[in-house]
Amino acid sequence: MIPRYLEAEITHLLPSKKVIVLLGARQVGKTTLLKKLFPNALWLNGDDADTRQKLTNTNEIMLKNELGAYKILVIDEAQRIQNIGITAKIIADQLPNITLILSGSSSFDLANKINEPLTGRKWELNMFPISYHEMIGHHSAFTENRLLKQRLLYGYYPEVVMGEGNQQAILKEISGAYLYKDILTWENINKPDKLERLIQAIAMQVGQLVSYHELGQIAGLNSATVERYINLLEKAFVLYRLGSFNRNLRNELNKSRKIFFYDNGLRNAVINHFQSIELRNDIGGLWENFLLAERTKFLAANKIYCNRYFWRTKDGAEIDYIEEYNGEIHAFEFKWNTDAKSKFPKSFIEEYKPVETKIIHSENYMEWLK
Repeated sequence: MIPRYLEAEITHLLPSKKVIVLLGARQVGKTTLLKKLFPNALWLNGDDADTRQKLTNTNEIMLKNELGAYKILVIDEAQRIQNIGITAKIIADQLPNITLILSGSSSFDLANKINEPLTGRKWELNMFPISYHEMIGHHSAFTENRLLKQRLLYGYYPEVVMGEGNQQAILKEISGAYLYKDILTWENINKPDKLERLIQAIAMQVGQLVSYHELGQIAGLNSATVERYINLLEKAFVLYRLGSFNRNLRNELNKSRKIFFYDNGLRNAVINHFQSIELRNDIGGLWENFLLAERTKFLAANKIYCNRYFWRTKDGAEIDYIEEYNGEIHAFEFKWNTDAKSKFPKSFIEEYKPVETKIIHSENYMEWLK
């Protein structure tokens, strides 16, 4: 098995006796991780109708009978269970000898059900596809760097990483069968074809400024619905928004955003584009999406909290990525080609005095991600 950094995190949190909530997209390895950590736990699955019925309206006595001598209870796909927050609160308060683990594929639905009942009683963790750093731990930096072009195309979903030679078929299955399942269930969306067109339009614009109005025209949706669907896709850990940095300069863009996918393979699957890196005209967007996804995992694994942006002015001056820690600015440019020339705009340097400016390319990205 490929070691995941959350193994140590979850193990460290167990003595607290708080409920552990593990969130992440479908197929990123939540169930595999929890089964490795808790092979002797009682497992219940929210996809099962009997489980939903048992846990929707329950009480302390019923739960004691259900749990028997088990000390650990894992409820997978917990977002499917009505009143799961109330049930979890009963276990946390009335059954102190039980360690409860909730796993779910949506921060939107599950968090809404547990936030109020479990205030002060839970740890919430996010799980992403496998990271660059985790793969180094699995084999070596040399091997992983040799596979860089493959990662840009197929990404880091566990089944994809382990499915050498069958990556496209696996990704099409993930993007088709699993990508929309939670969203369609939550929102009763009756036009999934428009949702699919929206995701495809976003995938085509990775690394570019996006307009909700323009995306809506492509997908056949109004701007408000586009924003709502994007919010749902964020909560399902499919994609995320990066906002624009602005403070003082008059011509800075202040309401713009870019949208990125948590996984390159998923992005390529929704537009069915797996052409080799050497032949692609979107390598800049692919490289930017890859670096930001891996940086997201790096920051989460190391508990580094910062504000994240891109920067652009109305006359086209731009910086790909900015991190802000305690008022200090770190600015980064992403270039796939190591020979590409890049300068950080003078107006930005003079105004914000960043403590770090760095170009991240295909020969120095390793240190930035580990």
